Amino acid sequence: MSDTVFGKIIRREIPAQIVYEDDRALAFKDIAPQAPVHILVVPKEPISGISQAKPEHEALLGHLLLTAQRVAAEAGLSKGYRLVINEGEDGGQTVFHLHIHVLGGRGMGWPPG
Repeated sequence: MSDTVFGKIIRREIPAQIVYEDDRALAFKDIAPQAPVHILVVPKEPISGISQAKPEHEALLGHLLLTAQRVAAEAGLSKGYRLVINEGEDGGQTVFHLHIHVLGGRGMGWPPG
């Protein structure tokens, strides 16, 4: 298991407001939300970032997207939401455990960043 803050949340060493869990993924509220709804979807398998995903992760990556869809629906984001995956330092990644941000509850501007 990854020794990042997300690995510690998965192992229940750090508390989190968990909104969904199954055998492959965990979703929880971000502690520093950037929108009224800000949920993180993380794989339980420690992959440091999307650039480190391999062909054998294909099913897991699809599962993470469907999990993001599910938690967005459960959070009532019927008017829309944004999914974000940051990759590397220049991409804004601060925790090196792959994760999807589910952001919603307000209009999202473009371009981001």
